[in-house]
Amino acid sequence: MYQNYIFDLYGTLVDIRTDEWQAQLWKKMQLLYNYHGADYSYQEIKRAYGRLVDKEKAAVRRRHPEYTVIDIKIEKVFRAMFIEKGVKPSKALVAFIAEAFRCFSTKQLRLYDGVTDLLDTLKAKGKHIYLLSNAQRGFTENELNALGLTPYFDGIVISSDEECSKPDVHYYEILFNRYGLKKSESIMIGNDYLADIGGAADFGIDSLYIHQAISPDIDGELRSQYTIMDGDVFKIKKLIVK
Repeated sequence: MYQNYIFDLYGTLVDIRTDEWQAQLWKKMQLLYNYHGADYSYQEIKRAYGRLVDKEKAAVRRRHPEYTVIDIKIEKVFRAMFIEKGVKPSKALVAFIAEAFRCFSTKQLRLYDGVTDLLDTLKAKGKHIYLLSNAQRGFTENELNALGLTPYFDGIVISSDEECSKPDVHYYEILFNRYGLKKSESIMIGNDYLADIGGAADFGIDSLYIHQAISPDIDGELRSQYTIMDGDVFKIKKLIVK
């Protein structure tokens, strides 16, 4: 059976609900930037954020033409928003802005039932556990710590660090090369039929698909070896842990 269990995070282990365009979030972000000398209006700060995200995405694409799916470091955007207003922020301030943005935009954050039991079982059996997440380190690192997940992982790869995302096979290669994993011993577990399951299939590893309320609609072939359609994490152990 498998030795390496590679997990997606959001929608697989963690039930999260966010809204990054709600009015209240951007009113708070406007106030926070103004506190630190960057004088934005409410409408202006939203436009600046969207424009600078697009600018950073274009820069990443130029740096990595080999990637089919890219990601950015959101801290670069938050820093640029200060620079445009003539403020040179410290690294600590930019990190604080990222944390505040995530706090303001998060409506729910919890582990799915059965996650701790699953991870404890894998550890007890001497299995290796890895995280391959399309996420921002500035958000995800804090959430992993807050939920008590960090100690479970033998390796963590986050897309904002690599500027590459699932389902790009380059992103899977980064994980496997960094930790010396063998495809025949590894399985991907995720809730996104394209990013997690399609990417795993293209890379040549087995996968388990678990459907959750926040999973994208399946619009095409579901290419997983194992499938759980009712979101029951407890079933993962029964299917793929020996």
